[in-house]
Amino acid sequence: MNKKPIDAVWKLAGRSLTKDLDLTVAEVSHLLELALEVKRDPAAFARALGGRYLALLFEKPSLRTRVTFELSIKQLGGDSILSVGPVADREPVKDVARNLDRWTNGIVARTFQQETLDELARWSTVPVINALSNLYHPCQALADVLTLREHLGDLAGRKLAYVGDGNNVAHSLLLTATRLGVSVAAASPPGYEPQAEIVARARETGARVAVTNVPEEAVAGADAVYTDVWASMGQEKQRTERLRAFETYRVTEKLMSVARPGALFMHCLPARRGEEVTDEVIESPQSVIFDQAENRLHVQKALLLMLL
Repeated sequence: MNKKPIDAVWKLAGRSLTKDLDLTVAEVSHLLELALEVKRDPAAFARALGGRYLALLFEKPSLRTRVTFELSIKQLGGDSILSVGPVADREPVKDVARNLDRWTNGIVARTFQQETLDELARWSTVPVINALSNLYHPCQALADVLTLREHLGDLAGRKLAYVGDGNNVAHSLLLTATRLGVSVAAASPPGYEPQAEIVARARETGARVAVTNVPEEAVAGADAVYTDVWASMGQEKQRTERLRAFETYRVTEKLMSVARPGALFMHCLPARRGEEVTDEVIESPQSVIFDQAENRLHVQKALLLMLL
């Protein structure tokens, strides 16, 4: 087998990724390069993590995150075990962490609260990876910037518009894209904007960051337009209220026309077609949503190679 040299992988053993800023700009850039290499030549890495095992802890349902993490470790020569349900259902989180780190080489957790991930990372001696929390979705953002790079080339000076709920996806996009030189404009209804602290951290990068309540302002001149569901898992009781608040934030062909000609349409999925985005936009040639979904596999392979 034509095996890739391991010195091509930055050794970050023992490090965790609980939030986007846990990786430096240089590490993010290297991860994207490594993801592209893994994508081009997956067979070269097929035994790179032989004998390594991941614990997958999922408090929330998942399609893309669960399947891509399971495939990532398996396609690198390792394997995974899955636990579905509350992490601290029967015992303290710190006890869960100190059991799993005796048996596995890494913990991937999809949790309702960021505090659960932070607690796992505090007590675990093996890397803990955020597979989604209420505050961040770093693996999604990494796949998103990889997709932008594949379609747009150099990201410096590009503009990304985010329309919708200022949620975990919006937070991670703000923290990751701006560090690669992308300007980000977010449009949300009053009271649903991204957290001010996250916006402030994004602005520290020097990239242009705008927060508005007017979708057209955010989308004007954008190279890519991104949206997400209006009510995420755990917000079902707010659904009626959110549908009213977000009614004018739907991504339509008319809104896309305000962006640059040929602007990409992005969505982390699952999508509620007809709510946050029309079916026509999703099925348009500008839509790269399934490229984003595929790239979850490649960036997560790169992440596992770097952390394990």
